[in-house]
Amino acid sequence: MTGQPVIDEAAIDGLFDRNLLELEAEGTRALSPYIRDVARLQVRMYWRRLEQIARQVTDTEVRLQLPAQVSPSGRIFGIEGIVDIVREGDGRTTMYDVKTHDPQLVRENKSQYAEQLNVYAHIWQKLRGERLDATAVICTTLPPPVEAAATNRDDLALAAAFTSWDPVIPIDFDAQGVQKTVAAFGAVVDRIEDHDFTPPSLDDLRAMLPGTRARFGVYVCRNCDARYSCRSYQQYAASGSSRADSFVRTYSDLGDEAMLDDIAIAALEVEPPLDDIN
Repeated sequence: MTGQPVIDEAAIDGLFDRNLLELEAEGTRALSPYIRDVARLQVRMYWRRLEQIARQVTDTEVRLQLPAQVSPSGRIFGIEGIVDIVREGDGRTTMYDVKTHDPQLVRENKSQYAEQLNVYAHIWQKLRGERLDATAVICTTLPPPVEAAATNRDDLALAAAFTSWDPVIPIDFDAQGVQKTVAAFGAVVDRIEDHDFTPPSLDDLRAMLPGTRARFGVYVCRNCDARYSCRSYQQYAASGSSRADSFVRTYSDLGDEAMLDDIAIAALEVEPPLDDIN
């Protein structure tokens, strides 16, 4: 750490505020105070947990591109991704892909994440001629015990939660799988261009996602802006209801109780004063 700048949580807060101002200046919608505090908490917790890796990062937001690929139907497309690179003193190089996903979900579905990282590794090694020794995913979702302890400022509970929190998940990469993954991307390109947007089945929405305690219809669909026009989601949200109230149940499904509480708190914090309303 010799020669490195001293970075404490006050400095992290300052960088967070500056970055937020830059994003808002670029036209991004301003965050409510509640959402801003949640985001600030997440940044603080990740600095505490991943300071060592953060200080080692030598190349941030590296843009990797694989252009001029051809889909099964002959369409030209490209693949692009952004990663962080750590080059250690002994020459070892690690590639990190940052995801907003739950760590357990990644651990239970490593093969899916390996497919994407295989392409990034191929670009880094073969097209850019750079050394690569390892790849890993960094998950940015805070585990509930960490978030609860930090929010309640319970230092003992937070220390205990930190011991079992590992957001860095090593992913083995295999150069042999690159072409298969690129072909799969091409097939998706063709489906998009052909307007083939067939949704998952109702059974898929009811299935539990590996590594989570949530169904596909909750974990995935509630984050999809197109869910209200999706026949499968309409059937899922209206399951068990009569025809009379199925419409109401479908379009009233805005999330679970915790999500609705968050929305309500955020709205109250940005509500104008009563005198201004009058």
